[in-house]
Amino acid sequence: MKKYFGNYDKTISEVSAVFCLIFVAVTMVKPIGVQKVFNSIFRFFISNFGWYYLLCGIIFLIVCFTLAFSKYGEMRLGKDDEKPEFSLFSWFSMLFSAGMGIGLVFWGVAEPIYHFAGPPFAEPGTAAAAVEAMRYSFFHWGLHPWASYGVVALCLAYFQFRKDMPGLISSTLLPVLGEKGMKGPTGKAVDTFTIIVSLFGIATSLGLGAMTITTGLNFVYDIPNTVTTSIVVIAVITVMFIISAVTGVEKGIKWLSNINMSLALMLMAFLFLSGPTRFIINIMIESIGSYAQNILWMSFFLDTQGVVAEHTGYDWVGTWTIFYWAWWITWVPFVGSFLARISRGRTIREFVLGVLVAPTLLSCIWFAILGGSAMHIEMFGTGGITEAAHTELTSAIFTMFTHFPMTGLLSVLTMIIVAIFFVTSADSSTYVISMMTSSGNLNPSSGLRVFWGIISGGIGVALVLAGGLSAVQAVSFALTFPFAFLMLIMIYCLYQSLREEKAINDETIVSAQDTGQI
Repeated sequence: MKKYFGNYDKTISEVSAVFCLIFVAVTMVKPIGVQKVFNSIFRFFISNFGWYYLLCGIIFLIVCFTLAFSKYGEMRLGKDDEKPEFSLFSWFSMLFSAGMGIGLVFWGVAEPIYHFAGPPFAEPGTAAAAVEAMRYSFFHWGLHPWASYGVVALCLAYFQFRKDMPGLISSTLLPVLGEKGMKGPTGKAVDTFTIIVSLFGIATSLGLGAMTITTGLNFVYDIPNTVTTSIVVIAVITVMFIISAVTGVEKGIKWLSNINMSLALMLMAFLFLSGPTRFIINIMIESIGSYAQNILWMSFFLDTQGVVAEHTGYDWVGTWTIFYWAWWITWVPFVGSFLARISRGRTIREFVLGVLVAPTLLSCIWFAILGGSAMHIEMFGTGGITEAAHTELTSAIFTMFTHFPMTGLLSVLTMIIVAIFFVTSADSSTYVISMMTSSGNLNPSSGLRVFWGIISGGIGVALVLAGGLSAVQAVSFALTFPFAFLMLIMIYCLYQSLREEKAINDETIVSAQDTGQI
């Protein structure tokens, strides 16, 4: 076993694997019962602790920007003389692919169209509804989710590369737990819990990717949109991301991310130039202004008086904003760990601006081009996209392509982009889980990566078979409640360590000045 898996942590690996296998087994045997139980748990947290998720979201955002423009901003995530390992384009491509790739393709048309047809405040189908739809799409995919990734990545990168600690969540709790607690049962429990949250988070991604590709195959090649097709898709993609994982970050993930970013930019450029260009520019600028003007209000809005619920007919804030804030946290452990891994050598300020501002701007452009084109078709064209989105979410983007030239080529290109995003997301999560189960080793064994790759693919197949995607989402949201609290503790520990290091450095400088050394 050691020859195949390398130096892995037996306790953390076995407990994590057994927990996931038990969940999958129970889900397959009693899928309906599991869905009911976990949906009840999810509704309980959303109904009673929506305020908690909103407060955590704004705290993470404030912390990131405060650190970036504070006296700690020039501090490197590594030694003082270290330089970044990856070029700016490769770094950005990898962080964007791991963080949001599949979701952006899945929701790029569907979310703006949903809000356009049922906005929280405006009248459906109006110009005001279009701006409102875009504003909330920017909000849900902008600064807040990237701040969630950013705080965890900052904590991990700082303790891992500056303090020479293992790349584990437990390492970030050193100021609270101490070395004994970090290496003891408490530290192992934290790391095991982190791996479980990561596995459930990537399962959601596997489901979204498989459904999108299956729908695309049905549109272009008339391949049946069935469970069997989705299983075949997951199996093929699993083999691909295992191969990529084995080749390492420097080759597999880096190359695929660079290729996919180029393809995504090509798709955006074609839709922008062949679509309603002026409308896209206008709604993007107007919506960015609306987003900037309302971000503080939206960050705290809970619809206490039920105005939006009455207008839309359902708990809009809970279904969308709080749903998203909880969902992003399921991705935080593996995306944050991966971002930390690829960000060695960058300053805290450079990291925050790169991880928060740049992806947010690209997400705004993405939604403006795809969502703006779709809404223009609904307002001034023949429509049909809203109906398609309400019938089958994954069909929204492919239905929109029927209003563009080269429909088939666009659909195939989108499936390729989704497939590569699929691979890079699963690849990065497999790498991170392998790293966490091998005591933070930056180069975990190939055998361990293959093992967790098979586990991830198996969970995806089991969930498709059992129809349990909604169940795994629900349990993921329940798990994010304690993990968000853990993130707050991590922030406290980071501030404590930064203050101590700054104090020691200042004392050293003063001492050197007194002795005439500088």
